[in-house]
Amino acid sequence: MAQAAAVAKPPAPPRRRRASATPRRLPYLLIAPAALLMLGFIAYPVISVFYYSLQEYNPTKPWRNGFAGLDNFVHAFTEDPLFWDTLVFSAKWVFVEVGLQLLFGLALALIVNQTFVGRALGRALVFSPWAVSGVLTSAIWVLLYNSQTGITRYLADAGIGSYGTSWLSDTSTVFPAAIVADLWRGVPFFAILILADLQSVSKDLYEAAEVDGAGRLKQFWHITLPHLKDAIVLSTLLRAVWEFNNVDLLYTLTGGGPAGVTTTLPLYIANTSVDAHNFGYASALTTVAFVILLFCSVVYLRLSKFGGEDK
Repeated sequence: MAQAAAVAKPPAPPRRRRASATPRRLPYLLIAPAALLMLGFIAYPVISVFYYSLQEYNPTKPWRNGFAGLDNFVHAFTEDPLFWDTLVFSAKWVFVEVGLQLLFGLALALIVNQTFVGRALGRALVFSPWAVSGVLTSAIWVLLYNSQTGITRYLADAGIGSYGTSWLSDTSTVFPAAIVADLWRGVPFFAILILADLQSVSKDLYEAAEVDGAGRLKQFWHITLPHLKDAIVLSTLLRAVWEFNNVDLLYTLTGGGPAGVTTTLPLYIANTSVDAHNFGYASALTTVAFVILLFCSVVYLRLSKFGGEDK
């Protein structure tokens, strides 16, 4: 009987091994070196800028270097008219550039999203300016605006304008000329992002709208535009930050001139640090620009309800 009971006794369940924490931590351990390296490259410059913004630091005048407290910020807001002039122009530059780039980029995306002969070539031509570097873009437009060999000479040959006219040296034409040059490279950015989002719109929605009698305009307003909302919000935010920090194109085209009318705040910061060697004041201006961009970005994302579902 004892032997039968022993045979009938079910085997004991296998003992569970304690789950090791190493597999769960392995992905984080693998990306830790790269994350620490990126953090060092990002954190150190940011902390350095915040530190020098509270300092009077000019290598050419070492006897004046030392702790300045908030003097650099007070000087910027109360005693430096160039700060306000460059800030206002930066806001104007961002508003006009981003607005026009969005309109033309949306139009181009809608066009190349249609089916037509040579669509692949058309898309390549539309997107190609985005592959050109900022410095090369500036060099191209400097040649195009050259008074001797550029657009103005051919217009003068056609009886429009006069010879020797330079749009980049005239205060009344330099802003539109710079806008056009940057539009050439910025529009494809919006076209690429918007076209990528257009590809995911279900064609069934348009077919149902046609059955209900909705025209092209209503389909765009009630189907296409709501679907593109997040793509438009994200692209405008990214492009606004990039345009605010745009230095290479304006520096190459105009150098901030003529008479400083095209000097943005980042360009003013670059001139203050590189040319005047006033790194403490330039760091304070950089800190102000960082706070402005951070505040505007947060407000814009909250007002646009980015990532939320439309009710």
